[in-house]
Amino acid sequence: MKKLLCLLMFVTAAGAFAAGEKIAVIPKGTTHSFWKSVEAGAKKAGAELGVEIIWKGPLKEDDRAQQIGVVQQFVSSGVSGIVLAPLDDTALRGPVKSAMDRKIPVVIFDSALKGEVGSDFVSYVATDNHRGGEMAGEELARLLNGKGKVVLLRYAEGSASTAQREAGFLAALRRHPGLELIVENRFGGATISSAQDAAMNLIDKLREADGIFTPNESTTQGMLLALRQTGLVKKKVFVGFDTSPTLLAALKRGDIRALVAQNPTRMGYLGVTTVVKHLRGETVEPEIDTGCALVTPDNLASAEVKAVLGN
Repeated sequence: MKKLLCLLMFVTAAGAFAAGEKIAVIPKGTTHSFWKSVEAGAKKAGAELGVEIIWKGPLKEDDRAQQIGVVQQFVSSGVSGIVLAPLDDTALRGPVKSAMDRKIPVVIFDSALKGEVGSDFVSYVATDNHRGGEMAGEELARLLNGKGKVVLLRYAEGSASTAQREAGFLAALRRHPGLELIVENRFGGATISSAQDAAMNLIDKLREADGIFTPNESTTQGMLLALRQTGLVKKKVFVGFDTSPTLLAALKRGDIRALVAQNPTRMGYLGVTTVVKHLRGETVEPEIDTGCALVTPDNLASAEVKAVLGN
């Protein structure tokens, strides 16, 4: 009888605990391969921790209004915690404050939010984006032997993660006075199609350029399509960011010379584990670096790169 009572108490407590913890994970968008990997990591953490993961975000990565609405919806419904990749480092401050004021802890991941970690939000889980951009810049400089004309196709204004990558890239270029930046302030936008269009509008500059850098999956894939369309593929030293299957295949073919790889599966996993640890009264780190690596055809099979790619 005593054993039965203990078992019933355990089952009841466990059921109440799991039922009471619903974690909303809100990406910048839901179409790119990067976010599908984040989702896989988040759901893996949810399964291990016995919490329900609710995955919802805007379709496109430029729909700030929709992402704000999603955050507000989860705050109103009273989820236990939120893991958010903010589309805009300023526009999402209000919705995050509303969640924190309602005692719903928010972990920011992938892209920074303006504010003070520990008070405005619980933790920041992301790639060291500035360092990733520097790695790309140094590799491009190496491949060009420190000389040549360079095009930077940026992503979108208000996106903190890509802005940090672009800043890191430019910092690396400044260390090589033989490199001339001939395009610096053009934006590819939130989709592969818009990035391809932006690249096509730069075709004269691309023909003039020796090297090219793009700071995320959509700009890298859009630029790749434009280079193929214009017959410039393999004729320019192209370094990109992110590692979708399409981009890795292009790297193997030599269409792209190097990619900076993030670890989106780990990012999703650590975002969820961090907010759950906080909910359960455990101390969490204010900033968590999820790692990145420079991927080239020569090191694609290395243990370090495989670990970042989740292979």
